[in-house]
Formats: sequence, structure tokens, C-alpha cells
Amino acid sequence: MAASKPAYKVADIGLAEFGRKEIILAENEMPGLMAMRAKYGPAKPLKGARIAGCLHMTIQTAVLIETLVELGAEVQWSSCNIFSTQDHAAAAIAAAGVPVYAWKGETDEEYEWCIEQTLVFRDGQPLNMILDDGGDLTNIVHQKFPQYIPGIRGLSEETTTGVHNLAKMLEKGELKIPAINVNDSVTKSKFDNLYGIRESLPDGIKRATDVMLAGKVSVVCGYGDVGKGSAASLKAFGSRVI
Repeated sequence: MAASKPAYKVADIGLAEFGRKEIILAENEMPGLMAMRAKYGPAKPLKGARIAGCLHMTIQTAVLIETLVELGAEVQWSSCNIFSTQDHAAAAIAAAGVPVYAWKGETDEEYEWCIEQTLVFRDGQPLNMILDDGGDLTNIVHQKFPQYIPGIRGLSEETTTGVHNLAKMLEKGELKIPAINVNDSVTKSKFDNLYGIRESLPDGIKRATDVMLAGKVSVVCGYGDVGKGSAASLKAFGSRVI
């Protein structure tokens, strides 16, 4: 697989310069990761880690990827959603030398192909760590490439959906890799789930529909932190929330 796969596959590598400018801006908004680079970068604590990531290929994810590389890891990346990739972010990371297989508007077949490209690294060695969002990479490894499981040290899962998937696998005795539930950590559940959605939900609605939220009746289904953040954001814009 390593010999035959392309070095990367993105929508347009010409977008790399624009992507790099936005990455620089994002670095100023992500001081935690930048502090880790400064403190631990020289020691390379992740040397030897071969991380396959399946996470939204956005500008913010690009900062994470380059932090992992700065800490010594080898990284290969795909997106966990066929529509979430920011093509300029993917191009910038590919231009920096990280194998990225992601573009906005993938088909289901292309989506699975992209994930599979991240499993074996340039030297022919398979992954030994998984960074997952939603469980698709985890499922593909367990179902189609079980020969790689003995060498995988562990996986992290970011979302509620992925954590539920892990719980089901564990209950059935199918989970063969140690897993970390990132979703329920304080920094994820009480910051990203609650406050992140307040920013991203109305932004997404307005970009997609160009409607005024004030006076609209908005229905929020769910009582978790994401639901709470969604309701608070819609209410702040003047919606009648039920």
C-alpha cells in the first residue's frame, strides 16, 4: 500500500499559500498547543509514534497536526466527514510534507479510500496510534485490517457518536485496542461542546441559509452540553427556542 499510494490527495495544492496564512492566524488563537510546542518540541516525546488521524481537516486541525509533528510524531490524515474539509487547510498541510487525503465533497467510496491511505506509512510500517472522530477509522481497522491491531498502542475518540460506538464494541468483546474517551474530558465537554457550538451553530446556519434568526421558532433536540450551547446561542440571536 505504501509504495502505490500517492504522497497526498487534496482538491487543489495551489490553495496552500492561503491555507498557511490562516494557519498562522489560528496559531494565535490556540495558545495551549503552541505552548506545548515550545515546552516539549525539543525533547520530541512523540518520536516513534505513527499516528493515523481521522478528524475534520480544518485550519484548527492543521495546527494540531503540526503540533504532533513538532513533538516528533509521524502523521497521516483523512477527514471524518465528506463535507467538512477546508481545502486550503488540507493543501497547506500537504505542502508542508504531511500525507493528507481529504477534500470537500468526497463520495462514500472516496471517503473510505482516504481513510485506508493513512494506515501504512512511507517506510512500509503500519500505524501504531489512532486519533479518531466518529469511529470510522477504528471500525475500518477492526473490520478490514485486523493484522495491524497488535502493533497499535491505543486510540483516542473525540465525539459522543464515536464513544457510543466504542462502548458497543466493548460490550460485544470486539474492541481490541485500548481507547481514551476524549469526549467526556472537561476540556471537551465543558468547553468545546458547550461554548464551541455557540459560535459554530449560528455561523453555519447563516452561511447556509442567509436568514435572520430573530423571531424564528428553533427546535433543539438533545439535553447534553451541545444542546445547551445550541439553545443558548439561538436564544441570544432572538429565536424562540423549544
